[in-house]
Amino acid sequence: MSAPSPVEVEPTRVPDELVVPAKPWVTIVWNDPVNLMSYVTYVFRTYFGYSKKKAEKLMMEVHEDGRSVVSNGSREEMERDVQAMHEYGLWATLSQQD
Repeated sequence: MSAPSPVEVEPTRVPDELVVPAKPWVTIVWNDPVNLMSYVTYVFRTYFGYSKKKAEKLMMEVHEDGRSVVSNGSREEMERDVQAMHEYGLWATLSQQD
């Protein structure tokens, strides 16, 4: 009976540079004293294409918590979404997600 042959193991390779994925950006809509809740729901459904249930949930977060994260993605996409919210008359900002 012969002894099993040793298994060759490749050395672990360490990349020269570690790639850290970028933190996604978010669009935040803030509560304001001007817009009706029904209008905010309408905006979320019209612009983002959200279902009535999701749009109402986000609207209630804006109303009760003072803000809601309504979209996420690249910085450029969130800048576009913030601009669109401003055009609808909503208060919105973008931020890098934690």
